[in-house]
Amino acid sequence: MTQQELGPAGGPRRERPPAAACAGELDHAYGPRVTLLDSACLATRLFRLSQPACGRGELLRHLRAAYIQLLGAALDRLAPRLALEADTRMAASAGPAGRLAAKVVDPALRVVLVDVIRGGIVPAQTCFEALGELLPEEQLRLDHLNLARRSDAHGRVTGVELSGSKIGGPVDGALLILPDPMGATGGTSVRVLEHYFEHHGRPRQVLLLPLIATPEYLRRVLAFDPELRVVAGRLDRGLSPREVLSLRPGERWSEERGLDAHSYIVPGAGGIGELLNNAWV
Repeated sequence: MTQQELGPAGGPRRERPPAAACAGELDHAYGPRVTLLDSACLATRLFRLSQPACGRGELLRHLRAAYIQLLGAALDRLAPRLALEADTRMAASAGPAGRLAAKVVDPALRVVLVDVIRGGIVPAQTCFEALGELLPEEQLRLDHLNLARRSDAHGRVTGVELSGSKIGGPVDGALLILPDPMGATGGTSVRVLEHYFEHHGRPRQVLLLPLIATPEYLRRVLAFDPELRVVAGRLDRGLSPREVLSLRPGERWSEERGLDAHSYIVPGAGGIGELLNNAWV
């Protein structure tokens, strides 16, 4: 027997992702649009890649593996599902008992990934390749944007400059995924979304995938788009008062701080884009 879609009158039965929170999430008060993963495997990789002793080769390995895990967690929570049946290799000897029913990522899901040069190059390519194993090739696209922070004479960030892009078409109806590893101020993510919304349509949903996010980042991106979702690998709020750090994240959000005076994340990982590209400018 060939693969079949299950549903009434032979039609497909599509399902929304589970509404309840999945296991492996950090409890917080940032609201239902934020998922902070609580995974020992992911935490180990982020712990190692954040240290000065982690060289480029090791960083690449940890970054790719971390993004495959982060993407999988996000799809488990957000991707629509399709109920399918197919024979396994055991069907020849086991008969009907060898037929498998499963709920898979809906192959009709259209995804546009955004590579923000330069820290986002490896994460975006990693997610693009991983999604290529789950979805038909025609349902996927990888766009590229060149952005950089603008700073004043004192090194304080004053904005984000978009200097170029390579975008393959509209994003209407697509899941737009931005796997930019450092969720610091939120300025880059907001600038990316402003560009898409103004020039390339409105996606069905926006998914931000920072490896590390700050409270300041969450506040800014959530305020920009009421439908936006964030799935992050780690929350950094290292400059918050000790009393605030003892509380559940988000309970005193206005007092939480994860950015220094130059808008670098603390404790952070420092220079991910520079180290990945072996270019310290």
